[in-house]
Amino acid sequence: MSITIRGLNKIYPNGNHALKDINLEIPTGMFGLLGPNGAGKSTLMRILTALLEPSSGSVDVFGYDLTADRKQVRAILGYLPQDFRFFAKYKTYEFLDYAARLSGMNNRKERKQAVDSMLESVGLFDVRERYANRLSGGMKRRLGIAQALIHKPKVIIVDEPTTGLDPEERIRFRNLLSEVAEQGVTIILSTHIVGDISSSCRTMALMNRGQVAFYGSPEEMLKRTEGKVWRLKLRTDELDIVNRRYPVISTIPSGIGWEVQVVADDVAGFDAEPFPPNLEHAYVYFMENELNLWTND
Repeated sequence: MSITIRGLNKIYPNGNHALKDINLEIPTGMFGLLGPNGAGKSTLMRILTALLEPSSGSVDVFGYDLTADRKQVRAILGYLPQDFRFFAKYKTYEFLDYAARLSGMNNRKERKQAVDSMLESVGLFDVRERYANRLSGGMKRRLGIAQALIHKPKVIIVDEPTTGLDPEERIRFRNLLSEVAEQGVTIILSTHIVGDISSSCRTMALMNRGQVAFYGSPEEMLKRTEGKVWRLKLRTDELDIVNRRYPVISTIPSGIGWEVQVVADDVAGFDAEPFPPNLEHAYVYFMENELNLWTND
């Protein structure tokens, strides 16, 4: 495993227990970290990037102890935060050159070659003279991943990368990350968008209220949800009862009534039939049930 996390906790001075005994094995390739806002994802990301000290626990990154070997960890780490910002005075190539210099690339000729090659690989060479803050949302995200990649890190941490992107740019960005991961790089993709995980990650963790609710592959998560998704045919007077009783995924008008999808261990008293789950169903099921379901066989 490229990253091993053991007994990780973070308690803030106000008493907020943001992370509670996190244990994870993160392999090489694309790893998805899924969960709603406030689940603890950002706290975990900040700890992994050595921007925040944990209260207790240990993190091993390619053989380096995160606490004792902070400098070495940062040298093999690339980071794209959610609120990534550009300096207005820099053109696209100038910004990436600046990032390369910050990462320790001091030879001007080698740095220029690296910058041009990286701009080409992320599809930004043709706009290299454009000011970075005038790029489209998708282009800014691609420049963000370029600055995280410029020093060829072993680990890249990407926080909510597709938020605000249109569907085409979202797919393009996910494909770019997947191509990088195939080169033996560990990419941790933190997101609340289920589609970002299902289409690109072979291993994932689902977080809720500072704990791990599931760890495994998306396929394993789906398997654990088989028999937990139901399609109901309801009269209008039954709709409010179901909404109060079960987590509802979708509600569609059907004839004089409604066709509703819910996630639950069992549904009684209604016209219900099993329905094949998708990852969104699985996400809702694990969010609505007790934590650490994945540990129970």
